[in-house]
Amino acid sequence: MSILDEIKKLTHPYEDEDDDSAEFEDELQERDLFEERRSRFDDRRSKVVNIHATTQLKVILVKPERFENASEIADQLKDKRTVVLNLESTNKDVARRLIDFLSGVAYAGEGKIKKVAANTYIITPYHVDIEGDLIDELENNGVYF
Repeated sequence: MSILDEIKKLTHPYEDEDDDSAEFEDELQERDLFEERRSRFDDRRSKVVNIHATTQLKVILVKPERFENASEIADQLKDKRTVVLNLESTNKDVARRLIDFLSGVAYAGEGKIKKVAANTYIITPYHVDIEGDLIDELENNGVYF
């Protein structure tokens, strides 16, 4: 070997082909790992709601008289709004039908429906939790829906 070959060998101005393929394999493995982690993160993130969204969070108070109002209430739930349902002046049969229907709407949207008073219910979308002493008290007294 000449002195020039020795200098080139010491300075490594270019890499061997084996090093390139090993580096390329490492990059592929890193990219695959990144894609796998991103897909798992996207699955978990699917239920995250941006608190700074342009839509405002609203609570809708309703006192329906007829079953025909059920679709309007369901539309509010589909728009991810919390609904307080007051059935004090609603006919018992109509009230039962409303509760049955809106329970199905809440279930389909992964929400919850809870009784908060004698004829009053709160229906929440999936991203809203209900907490407080009153809820615990109602649950302990068996008035929980």
